[in-house]
Amino acid sequence: MSGWDPYLDAGETVLWQGKPSDRLFLLTRFDAIMIPFSIVWGGFALFWNLGVWAMGAPFFFKLFGLPFLIVGAYITVGRFFIDQRIRQNTVYALTTKRAFIATSAFGRNLRDKPIRLGTGIDFTPGARASLTFDGASPVSTQMLKIGYWHGETGDFTFRAISDGDMVYRL
Repeated sequence: MSGWDPYLDAGETVLWQGKPSDRLFLLTRFDAIMIPFSIVWGGFALFWNLGVWAMGAPFFFKLFGLPFLIVGAYITVGRFFIDQRIRQNTVYALTTKRAFIATSAFGRNLRDKPIRLGTGIDFTPGARASLTFDGASPVSTQMLKIGYWHGETGDFTFRAISDGDMVYRL
């Protein structure tokens, strides 16, 4: 008896289950744009805040720069910690009829997608392979990582799995 049994239909069996890589820095093509942008944003926000506090500017100016500094810290390093936490609490399953993504990083979330033979599955091979079901764009997944993991973008992707070739064949 597996943890998936309550979610399976009659006659449906689990063919594979796995987890995404839990490495801290899981870089993607999107990071080629995001890393330079975050360094510029965070650097300017830090420069602004240090300058305002050193000059003894009015309290409003000191307060004004803090949200930009917080956003800069998140997009520079914080997003990697959030992404890792989500991946550590995510499990994938492939059955004879459906694929499942379950995560409990920020509340329980279980999504399933029926698998139809002959439909598009985008496969990105490698040591940390990805399978995107129904031809959804993996790039849009990277644009809204948090939204993706919580089912808000419509993408359905097994991200950063070590045995992607075998899962794709299944």
